Amino acid sequence: MPDDDADRLRGLVAEFLRRHDPAGGATAFLGARFDAGLAWVHHPVGLGGLGLPRRLQPVLDEALARAGVPDHRPRRNSIGLGMAAPTVLRHGTPAQCQRWLRPLWTGEEVWCQLFSEPDAGSDLAAVTTRAVRDGDDWVVDGQKVWTSLAHRARWGLLLARTDPGVAKHRGLTYLVCDMTAPGVLVRPLRQLTGEAEFNEVFLTGVRLPDTLRLGAVGDGWRVARTTLMNERVAIGGRPLPREGGMIGLLARAWRARPELRTHGLHADLLRAWVEAEAARLTALRLRQQLAAGEPGPEGSAVKLTFAELAQRISALELDLLGDEGLRYDDWTMRRPEEPDLLGRTAAYRYLRARGNSIEGGTSEILRTVIAERVLGLPPEPRVDRPPSESGPDRPPPGPRPDRPPSEPGPDRPPGEPGADR
Repeated sequence: MPDDDADRLRGLVAEFLRRHDPAGGATAFLGARFDAGLAWVHHPVGLGGLGLPRRLQPVLDEALARAGVPDHRPRRNSIGLGMAAPTVLRHGTPAQCQRWLRPLWTGEEVWCQLFSEPDAGSDLAAVTTRAVRDGDDWVVDGQKVWTSLAHRARWGLLLARTDPGVAKHRGLTYLVCDMTAPGVLVRPLRQLTGEAEFNEVFLTGVRLPDTLRLGAVGDGWRVARTTLMNERVAIGGRPLPREGGMIGLLARAWRARPELRTHGLHADLLRAWVEAEAARLTALRLRQQLAAGEPGPEGSAVKLTFAELAQRISALELDLLGDEGLRYDDWTMRRPEEPDLLGRTAAYRYLRARGNSIEGGTSEILRTVIAERVLGLPPEPRVDRPPSESGPDRPPPGPRPDRPPSEPGPDRPPGEPGADR
């Protein structure tokens, strides 16, 4: 990375801060950042970026963090920032990018993901929600489930079946659903924690103009793969400082409560700390590799590690705290704007972490993705196709001579995980 690029970016940030007062309000400040190209530096000029290499994003983030400026509360709009933005940028028209990216960045418009269905989660391509063309509109009918933020969302990333007469991966189209449109009904799904982060969404005769389509008709699977790959990076690859997150809470409890210590728990804590640090560095390396292109199947490994580590750390915290760890702060039914893992009790963290191995692709499915698409192992048997069947959408496993190693794999991976939302 040339030093002059980083120095020029720091100079732009300093000049921006001289001209814009964060005290004027978070939304206005974030909008000014977008207009100045200081949202995503790798985005084109006019779409929140400067056309610079993605690897310069940490330089921007660090300079702004030192200035103490307001952020866009990324956990409040995690789907919009982590999944919708890269999908719109890659597959959207210029008009769509202009319409959606700025209010998405500022948090004025929250996004959700309408992928999973009662009978289509891990096998996402089996979705049955139908979208039928009617003139310049699509009429959508179906049900989605485990939809985070649907109760707050203005827009939803929607995968629907538009041609039931072809192979299931080829009959899908990707739409953006107006969550305020007539026929959209959102109902809460109460979780083990007592909250309702998730929802079920019923779509009945919802009319969406064709201008809300991302990608070509019938090409929804390819667009959805962009969303899924970015989802795993967003879930498992969040940047954290050393001893950040749940392992930091556990380490501080250990240091502050010597009466709770045992030799066995000490060994378990050391093991968890090493695993958490290794996972943090792996996630950091993954984010650095994104500078070379789009995320690939390697993000599945990071998300898998994050899920299992969160469950082990939360269980260890309960063991350390004993009876105190079993106290639960509040079973009140509520619909939070964002998860609050670090601000709640150990019991809450333990219960909430149970969902980490389901949301964003189950751990079982992610292991299949890693085996077949990262390690190149033979595909797992599928009940929905003969073992000998292959085709243009199902190439043999292993390296592809027509595709660089960093590029996403075949358009028809077996058992591609569905989203949790």
